Amino acid sequence: MAYEYPIMISKTSVQTIRALLELAHLPAGKTQGVGSIAKKIRVQQNYLGKVLQRLVKEGILISQKGLNGGFRLAKTPAHISLYDIVSSLENVKRWEGCFMGEPVCLDSSACCMHRRWDLVRRTYVDFLKSTTIADLKNK
Repeated sequence: MAYEYPIMISKTSVQTIRALLELAHLPAGKTQGVGSIAKKIRVQQNYLGKVLQRLVKEGILISQKGLNGGFRLAKTPAHISLYDIVSSLENVKRWEGCFMGEPVCLDSSACCMHRRWDLVRRTYVDFLKSTTIADLKNK
């Protein structure tokens, strides 16, 4: 049976987190090629390369070209949250909308799911913001 990913996080985000965990184990200043990372986490190299380039643009990774080129973390693992990664890849604003699809859903005029969804959403976002690559690296 294939692994099912959590509903609130995409397969791309899970795979990217796994790639960053690989990079977190590198000695300071060293890089790792996308082919090596892709092989270790069992994803397609071209796909992973495009995703990692997005994180370079966001300042999460550094890309180095050339013979000893590859990727490395731009910050320490303790300063890269899961939220940093996921929000770089996904539209996290969609989590802020009304669960029932109402155009206006505020505390003052809430839908039937507002309070429950708000609690789940805030808990989830707080989890992503408070969990770092360093937290996962040591597991």
